[in-house]
Amino acid sequence: MIDADPALDGTALDVVASTLAELGPLDVHALYKLRVDVFVAEQDCSYAEIDDVDADPGTTHLLARTPDGGLVATLRVFGSKEPGGVMHIGRVCTTPAWRRRGVASRMIRRGLELCGDGPVEIGAQSYLERWYEQFGFVRCGPDYLDGRIPHLPMRRDLLG
Repeated sequence: MIDADPALDGTALDVVASTLAELGPLDVHALYKLRVDVFVAEQDCSYAEIDDVDADPGTTHLLARTPDGGLVATLRVFGSKEPGGVMHIGRVCTTPAWRRRGVASRMIRRGLELCGDGPVEIGAQSYLERWYEQFGFVRCGPDYLDGRIPHLPMRRDLLG
């Protein structure tokens, strides 16, 4: 899907949804590099950034690229769409140069489309609670630490 968004000054971003197995090796490298740059280096967290959820065939990775192929944002969607199942959105990150330009909002909306109408849960960084509320998420538990970063559980229930 290629689209232009006025919040991005008319810059078209190519947003691709793929399993890890469907991505080429350079895409996997770019995906992991972005996540490690943001979560491990920038946010000073020391945890296993690359995990088994990434390679699960039911996990979909969204990658947003500029026309020249540069990766600017990513997230992953996983879980169960079966009755009683819950979908999850996680590892949401954007390169510093592309923050506050609407990219993450577009990625979350696309991730929610992939989740369908069932419940969706996220582990949000605490300072982003109000931001996630615009997508229908509400706090569903107490704060916790993920690495050294304060987080909170949030959930968007069934639509319709």
